[in-house]
Amino acid sequence: MACTSFTKHPLPILQVTKLSRNPPSPTHTALPRSSHSQLYGLRLSSVTTSSLPSSSFPQRAPICAKVNKGDVPPSFNLKDQDGKSVSLSKFKGKPLVVYFYPADETPGCTKEACAFRDSYEKFKKAGAEVVGISGDDPTSHKAFAKKYRLPFTLLSDDGNRIRKDWGVPSDLFGTLPGRQTYVIDRKGVVQLVYNNQFQPEKHVQETLKLLQSL
Repeated sequence: MACTSFTKHPLPILQVTKLSRNPPSPTHTALPRSSHSQLYGLRLSSVTTSSLPSSSFPQRAPICAKVNKGDVPPSFNLKDQDGKSVSLSKFKGKPLVVYFYPADETPGCTKEACAFRDSYEKFKKAGAEVVGISGDDPTSHKAFAKKYRLPFTLLSDDGNRIRKDWGVPSDLFGTLPGRQTYVIDRKGVVQLVYNNQFQPEKHVQETLKLLQSL
């Protein structure tokens, strides 16, 4: 470990200034009540960031998944929308798209599911299977798949155990389950990890692009 040497100098004499009974007001101002919003609690456009210390804003943790490109993901055995057990090993020998999503019947998840549905023939042409995973139970999955005519498998991750095993990161400071997609090749090796919470349709575009290059 590198060390730095310092030249010895006599310590300077410090002058102590008597503190005023009325300390100056802080340089940053309190936010008005009208600046609150439903999403983050603050509407940042109503106040300049230069007037607030950097510590006032929570920093988003970097996306760091346990399962990365080149890894063999942990196995699973989960119930599908018909209550049947489905294991990861069932798909070995063909490309597989596994997409984790927050919940059935939410706007973003419905868009994503319908985007996979509308491009499902392209996935079949590439020889790939599509599997969606969320914490919803099989009954919810069955209703969701029926309502939107989803032709692929939805799996119920009770307690989000597989989500944790795979290391899918959460969004909005841990309040929203992450939206993350994996493309697994015929040998069971991950070739793509794609995370995008707020552009759900892009998961389809990115996975198809990768599958066409395999």
